[in-house]
Amino acid sequence: GQIIPERRFVEAINRQAYQYEMGDFPTEWEAWIRKKRKDPPTIEEILKNETYREEMKQKIKDVSEKDKLLQAKEYKEGLVAEPAHTRVKGHASAPYYGKSEPSQDPTSTASTFQPGSWMPPGSGSSRSK
Repeated sequence: GQIIPERRFVEAINRQAYQYEMGDFPTEWEAWIRKKRKDPPTIEEILKNETYREEMKQKIKDVSEKDKLLQAKEYKEGLVAEPAHTRVKGHASAPYYGKSEPSQDPTSTASTFQPGSWMPPGSGSSRSK
Protein backbone atom coordinates (compact mmCIF):
# COMPACT_ATOMS: atom_id res chain seq x y z
CA GLY A 1 0.00 0.00 0.00
CA GLN A 2 3.04 2.32 -0.25
CA ILE A 3 3.30 4.77 -3.17
CA ILE A 4 6.79 4.91 -4.70
CA PRO A 5 7.48 8.23 -6.46
CA GLU A 6 8.46 8.13 -10.12
CA ARG A 7 12.21 8.46 -10.77
CA ARG A 8 13.41 10.30 -13.85
CA PHE A 9 17.00 10.16 -15.03
CA VAL A 10 19.20 10.47 -18.09
CA GLU A 11 21.73 7.88 -19.17
CA ALA A 12 25.06 9.37 -20.21
CA ILE A 13 26.19 8.12 -23.61
CA ASN A 14 29.40 9.91 -24.61
CA ARG A 15 30.59 11.04 -21.18
CA GLN A 16 30.59 9.89 -17.62
CA ALA A 17 27.66 11.17 -15.57
CA TYR A 18 29.90 13.34 -13.37
CA GLN A 19 31.26 15.19 -16.45
CA TYR A 20 27.89 16.78 -17.30
CA GLU A 21 27.33 20.35 -16.22
CA MET A 22 24.31 22.62 -15.98
CA GLY A 23 23.30 23.69 -19.47
CA ASP A 24 24.48 20.53 -21.25
CA PHE A 25 20.87 19.38 -21.57
CA PRO A 26 18.12 21.47 -23.14
CA THR A 27 16.12 23.32 -20.48
CA GLU A 28 12.98 21.41 -21.47
CA TRP A 29 14.63 18.12 -20.47
CA GLU A 30 15.94 19.67 -17.26
CA ALA A 31 12.37 20.73 -16.39
CA TRP A 32 11.04 17.21 -17.08
CA ILE A 33 13.78 15.53 -15.03
CA ARG A 34 13.12 17.87 -12.09
CA LYS A 35 9.35 17.22 -12.41
CA LYS A 36 8.51 20.82 -13.34
CA ARG A 37 6.52 19.49 -16.29
CA LYS A 38 4.48 16.30 -16.77
CA ASP A 39 5.39 15.17 -20.28
CA PRO A 40 8.88 14.86 -21.78
CA PRO A 41 9.64 17.43 -24.51
CA THR A 42 9.45 16.65 -28.20
CA ILE A 43 12.23 17.33 -30.70
CA GLU A 44 10.02 19.91 -32.45
CA GLU A 45 9.41 21.76 -29.18
CA ILE A 46 13.13 21.86 -28.36
CA LEU A 47 14.03 23.14 -31.85
CA LYS A 48 11.23 25.73 -31.79
CA ASN A 49 12.35 27.04 -28.39
CA GLU A 50 15.99 27.12 -29.47
CA THR A 51 15.22 29.16 -32.60
CA TYR A 52 13.10 31.50 -30.45
CA ARG A 53 16.04 31.98 -28.05
CA GLU A 54 18.40 32.71 -30.95
CA GLU A 55 15.93 35.25 -32.36
CA MET A 56 15.67 36.94 -28.96
CA LYS A 57 19.47 37.08 -28.64
CA GLN A 58 19.70 38.71 -32.07
CA LYS A 59 16.94 41.21 -31.26
CA ILE A 60 18.62 42.10 -27.98
CA LYS A 61 21.92 42.59 -29.78
CA ASP A 62 20.27 44.81 -32.41
CA VAL A 63 18.47 46.91 -29.80
CA SER A 64 21.63 47.38 -27.70
CA GLU A 65 23.63 48.45 -30.79
CA LYS A 66 20.87 50.88 -31.76
CA ASP A 67 20.82 52.25 -28.19
CA LYS A 68 24.61 52.71 -28.20
CA LEU A 69 24.44 54.61 -31.49
CA LEU A 70 21.61 56.81 -30.20
CA GLN A 71 23.50 57.46 -26.96
CA ALA A 72 26.67 58.38 -28.88
CA LYS A 73 24.64 60.74 -31.07
CA GLU A 74 23.10 62.39 -27.99
CA TYR A 75 26.53 62.80 -26.39
CA LYS A 76 27.87 64.33 -29.60
CA GLU A 77 24.96 66.77 -29.88
CA GLY A 78 25.27 67.69 -26.20
CA LEU A 79 21.77 66.54 -25.30
CA VAL A 80 23.04 64.18 -22.60
CA ALA A 81 26.04 64.55 -20.31
CA GLU A 82 28.51 61.69 -20.37
CA PRO A 83 28.67 59.67 -17.17
CA ALA A 84 31.34 60.76 -14.69
CA HIS A 85 34.02 58.25 -13.78
CA THR A 86 34.91 57.60 -10.16
CA ARG A 87 38.63 57.25 -9.59
CA VAL A 88 39.55 54.75 -6.90
CA LYS A 89 42.50 55.75 -4.76
CA GLY A 90 44.28 53.35 -2.42
CA HIS A 91 43.16 49.92 -1.36
CA ALA A 92 39.59 48.91 -0.57
CA SER A 93 40.47 47.76 2.95
CA ALA A 94 42.24 51.01 3.84
CA PRO A 95 39.96 53.36 5.82
CA TYR A 96 42.04 56.38 4.78
CA TYR A 97 44.49 56.87 1.95
CA GLY A 98 46.14 59.90 0.43
CA LYS A 99 45.68 63.61 1.01
CA SER A 100 42.51 65.20 2.34
CA GLU A 101 42.60 68.19 -0.04
CA PRO A 102 39.46 68.62 -2.17
CA SER A 103 39.56 67.22 -5.66
CA GLN A 104 37.49 67.84 -8.77
CA ASP A 105 37.23 64.08 -9.28
CA PRO A 106 34.94 61.91 -7.18
CA THR A 107 36.94 59.40 -5.10
CA SER A 108 36.07 56.16 -3.36
CA THR A 109 38.09 54.34 -0.69
CA ALA A 110 36.89 51.44 1.49
CA SER A 111 33.33 52.28 2.52
CA THR A 112 33.56 56.03 1.96
CA PHE A 113 32.69 58.11 -1.07
CA GLN A 114 33.86 61.68 -1.61
CA PRO A 115 32.06 63.53 -4.42
CA GLY A 116 34.07 65.84 -6.62
CA SER A 117 34.15 69.46 -5.54
CA TRP A 118 34.08 72.64 -7.58
CA MET A 119 37.44 74.34 -8.04
CA PRO A 120 37.62 77.95 -9.22
CA PRO A 121 39.25 78.47 -12.62
CA GLY A 122 42.96 79.16 -12.45
CA SER A 123 43.52 77.46 -9.09
CA GLY A 124 46.74 75.47 -8.78
CA SER A 125 45.22 72.01 -8.42
CA SER A 126 42.71 72.22 -11.27
CA ARG A 127 43.35 69.89 -14.14
CA SER A 128 43.72 71.10 -17.71
CA LYS A 129 41.26 69.97 -20.35
